[in-house]
Amino acid sequence: MEACFHPRLKNIKGLCFLHPCILGAVTPSNRMEAQQASPDSSSEECTVLEALPGKGTLICSQHKGKVTALYCLACENAICEDCMKGEHSEHPTDSLENIVDQQLAALQDRVDSAKNRLPQIREAVQCLRDILQQLITQRSSIEEDIHSSFSELHKTLDTRKSVLLMELEVTYGLKQKVLQGQLDTLLHEEAAINHNCSLTGEALDGGNKAVVLQTHKDVGERLSDLASQGLPLQPEENDQLDLMMEIEGLRKSIHNLGTIVTTNAVASQSEASGEGLEQCVVGHPASVIITTRDKAGGLCKTGNAIISAEVCTPDGSVADGEIVDHKNGTYEFQYTVKKEGNFSLALRLYDQHIKGSPFQLKVTCSPDDSPPTTTAANAASTGSSDGGARKRSAKSPGSRSRQKGVRRGGSLFSTPKKRVNPIEDDLIFKIGTKGRNKGEFTNLQGVAACSTGKILIADSNNQCVQIFSNTGEFQSRFGVRGRSPGQLQRPTGVAVHPNGDIIIADYDNKWVSIFSSEGKYKAKLGSGRLMGPKGVSVDQNGHVIVVDNKACTVFIFQPSGKLVTKFGSRGIGDRQFAGPHFAAVNNNNEIIITDFHNHSVKVFNADGEFLLKFGSNGEGNGQFNAPTGVAVDVNGNIIVADWGNSRIQVFDGSGSFLSYINTAADPLYGPQGLALTSDGHVVVADSGNHCFKVYRYLQ
Repeated sequence: MEACFHPRLKNIKGLCFLHPCILGAVTPSNRMEAQQASPDSSSEECTVLEALPGKGTLICSQHKGKVTALYCLACENAICEDCMKGEHSEHPTDSLENIVDQQLAALQDRVDSAKNRLPQIREAVQCLRDILQQLITQRSSIEEDIHSSFSELHKTLDTRKSVLLMELEVTYGLKQKVLQGQLDTLLHEEAAINHNCSLTGEALDGGNKAVVLQTHKDVGERLSDLASQGLPLQPEENDQLDLMMEIEGLRKSIHNLGTIVTTNAVASQSEASGEGLEQCVVGHPASVIITTRDKAGGLCKTGNAIISAEVCTPDGSVADGEIVDHKNGTYEFQYTVKKEGNFSLALRLYDQHIKGSPFQLKVTCSPDDSPPTTTAANAASTGSSDGGARKRSAKSPGSRSRQKGVRRGGSLFSTPKKRVNPIEDDLIFKIGTKGRNKGEFTNLQGVAACSTGKILIADSNNQCVQIFSNTGEFQSRFGVRGRSPGQLQRPTGVAVHPNGDIIIADYDNKWVSIFSSEGKYKAKLGSGRLMGPKGVSVDQNGHVIVVDNKACTVFIFQPSGKLVTKFGSRGIGDRQFAGPHFAAVNNNNEIIITDFHNHSVKVFNADGEFLLKFGSNGEGNGQFNAPTGVAVDVNGNIIVADWGNSRIQVFDGSGSFLSYINTAADPLYGPQGLALTSDGHVVVADSGNHCFKVYRYLQ
């Protein structure tokens, strides 16, 4: 019998003889096959052993007929007594049986240790399944709410429409009845006068005395009455019917109607701090600050996480308390305990205990009775689990804590919504109204400026590009609607190449067109690759950068159309986008992209490697509600159009908020493309107001 060399034990010296194959029958022929099957094996790796027929006793293959009863600890091999006299003479040994027993016991311990993890894994799996199921349920519920809410809005609008139409008909009917009655009276009198005058005229023309006498008798008095009768000769009603509707305010409200609220906070990384975490005084308010963090330990900077808090004694009684959302990733639990004793303070995020929860809370009658604080030790204690996720709720069962969406001052992490330190820039001029003529726009999008003192506007719904001087004088426009090369279907982005060519992103035609500075078509690029190009820019190498809004990808082309590289996909990661809009390039040839639905701005190098990002969803300084246009000044500062908040913000090259452009004199409404003119001003496409505006910019 011969022990086989098992592949799983190839690198475990001295253990191959434990494999069950050592008890099988091995013939000289398959012994040779076994040796050939592992040509890299040696006596140092594994000793080939033989076993007596029908027994578990191993014999040495190097010394025929010798039983291997020993184990060389130095070589980690089973050996016989003859081996001890040879190369293993000075090596420490032990009984083979002892070693086998030890290794079997060690293997069993490892198996038991591995199996002990299974309950934890099963519990975590069940927890994740519960959360996923709740996520699916929440998605379905919110989807239903969206449909229901907009359906109700449609019904409300239809009802109001019907009321207005009915009111119009009633008002019209009343006015029309008065005017029509007056008209009918006058027409009747006119006809009577004409008829009687006609009869009298016939009598006068005939010269018959008898007829004259009879006519005077029959008609004369009637004519006198008609001549003296008072008639409604002045209009008794007017024609005014006007409609007054505040459309702009409603449209702005609809633009910001509804938002999907969530956070990336996880309980295992979130933590609590404050004196109220482990001690307080009877009847005195105490508080705890909960700081939420994401899975990587990064601070969450938005609110609306579902926090629950519970203060209870072993008998289950609770204390009054409430949770205040600071709207910046931190929350304050304020509570009051009405009796002294030892309490348990449980803090949960999405029904999971945060780090260190539950905490041991000591309540005393006076501050002097409180022990020295050991907050750090308490916070570092191991938190217990409540057995998996339950139905998501802002309150734990039995808890009286209330979560309020109230902003409170004094937080280290708070982001004030009040604007401070505005750059005192004024509106220099604005150009445009809604229309199709020169200097008029319909949904203008991209903006570009060139060193020759020109401003270029991509007039999306008019399918053209209009060109103005830096002072706002109209110069020219070009573009023909269509889906053939050289035509424009929906121009959204525009840029100027250093050689003077005009580059236009055509969203609906799914390509980028190149025109000469005079507006003559030259070529197209990206056809067959692009799905919905939105913004375009040019880097310092003369390459064309295309932001594909629909594909959530940035493409970089040579002007000839050859693809240099591309990067990005749909998602929320650093190298991912959700509806990217426009691009700009700084002096380091770094590419700056506005990530519309991720409410952030991301910076990449020329090869598409991620460098940094900044911004989050909100209205505070440095926050965005869907950023769109972007430009870079000579100092590397980044200027961003904030579409949903209808403003323009300024950041330094590292993404730190500096200030904002003062647009209060004539507010923006959904700004899109943005650029810096050759004379240092900011030009922005005020899409909702169908014009572009130029602001003085202090660099």
